[in-house]
Amino acid sequence: VIAIGGGSALDAGKAIAFMVGQEQPLWAFEDIGDNWKRAKTNSIAAVIAIPTTAGTGSEVGRASVIVDESDQRKKIIFHPKMLPVYVIADPQLTVSLPAHLTAATGLDAFIHNFEAYCSPAYHPMADGIAREGMRLIKQYLPIAFHQGDDLNARGNMLAASTMGATAFQKGLGAIHALAHPLGAIYDAHHGLLNAILFPYVLIQNKSAIEKKISALARVLECQNTSFDGFLQWVIAFRQSLNIPNCLSEIGIDTVQAKAIGQLAVADPSAHGNPIAFTAEQYTLIFKNAVNGNMA
Repeated sequence: VIAIGGGSALDAGKAIAFMVGQEQPLWAFEDIGDNWKRAKTNSIAAVIAIPTTAGTGSEVGRASVIVDESDQRKKIIFHPKMLPVYVIADPQLTVSLPAHLTAATGLDAFIHNFEAYCSPAYHPMADGIAREGMRLIKQYLPIAFHQGDDLNARGNMLAASTMGATAFQKGLGAIHALAHPLGAIYDAHHGLLNAILFPYVLIQNKSAIEKKISALARVLECQNTSFDGFLQWVIAFRQSLNIPNCLSEIGIDTVQAKAIGQLAVADPSAHGNPIAFTAEQYTLIFKNAVNGNMA
């Protein structure tokens, strides 16, 4: 199977390659426990992945995120053989990506690196990859955003995207735990959701990651390397890429706030967050992100 496109296209291609020889339904292989062992391994087709965005890093992943429309939930389908056998990461295939999608997918890649770095799991190599991935994105995403035909910037963004997906084998966190149900319910762009949610989750994680953030801020050469200085850099970086400040700006309200909190706490990404938030805390973060409350 040749899968070409953004993260959703690559995930769909990988899922097709996985399911072509299976006899059980797709949801039987949701990434829970050892469900992946139910698969007929020899029937899984090889995948050649050709990304046209620098964001999800799906081209180096062993899973697909698929929406189960029956319960409006994003589910992760996992198998080791879903990892593409070849990846063609050609920056020329990304030059036509519009600026707003360049920004959203680029910040998705940054947040993959960021949440992996902040995960309390122990993996020094993932931490090193994540730090360098974020440094590359800080340097090259603004160039790719303003000068879409800059192949050097586009190439470095593709590298940083694959680095993020490599690093987050260590874990993700609350940003993704909220973005997954929001994407399933509101059909909103995953990278854009992550980008908007970023500072609201960052604030709530402060007590657990303050020292890590100061070290990261030095790597990124932020003028103020304190936690608050990094937070202000994140907010300014988002603004420079025309990312909306709050979820209400993209038509999301708080009507389903309680349900969002319950779905977020049950999302697999929640396990990698530095703080084990309750459903009520996720609901509060979501409401803050809708209303633009960073107090």
